[in-house]
Amino acid sequence: MDDRLKAQIRRTWPRQVPFTLIVAALMFAPAGTLAYWQAWVFLAVFLGCSVGLGIYFAKHDPALLERRMKAGPAAEQEPTQKLIIALLMAALMLVLVGAGLDYRWHGATVAPWLVILADIGIVVSFIVFFIVMKQNSYAASTIRVEPGQPVISSGFYGVVRHPMYTGALLLAACMPLALASYRTLLVVVLVIPVLAWRLLDEERYLKLNLPGYAEYCARVRYRLVPLVW
Repeated sequence: MDDRLKAQIRRTWPRQVPFTLIVAALMFAPAGTLAYWQAWVFLAVFLGCSVGLGIYFAKHDPALLERRMKAGPAAEQEPTQKLIIALLMAALMLVLVGAGLDYRWHGATVAPWLVILADIGIVVSFIVFFIVMKQNSYAASTIRVEPGQPVISSGFYGVVRHPMYTGALLLAACMPLALASYRTLLVVVLVIPVLAWRLLDEERYLKLNLPGYAEYCARVRYRLVPLVW
């Protein structure tokens, strides 16, 4: 392991550990029990994929990882995006807490086979993230344009304009089922217009600030889901 990778891991772990503890608390405290196997499997799958992705790009594309680590409302440049990210983060917490409460009050309402299938869907969403990040080294967590940034139009970007959000939508749809909760799927339904709002605002920004992006939008018709929108 080279020194650069070691340094990047040292910078990441102080963020990863508190994040993991917070996510666990948001699920297990409302559930009122640690015997919530669906949450343990979800936590293992989500963290395993996140850490694996982080280690790979810390070694192969540290600049991209640096861009991805600058996330959250405070990292956004425009007030509208600060609000959108705050709403999306609130929705994530609501899914975790709501699923825990659903488990406490109603038990596991999703069949085990569907829980496992949803966990597989989460893995697939991270595979989408990986491919998108390999295809676009400028795929930051925030909306920004850097000097010399090109318009990526190949790979997944030749199918939809925002493949990272496609993966995020799949992740959001799978989380409630992975946590054995049908009721929290309602939160995902409410998230869709917020995600669309971010996406449209991002397109407005990129058309103004990234040369060639407007022409790219004219060539690639679908934004999020092929043949749908």
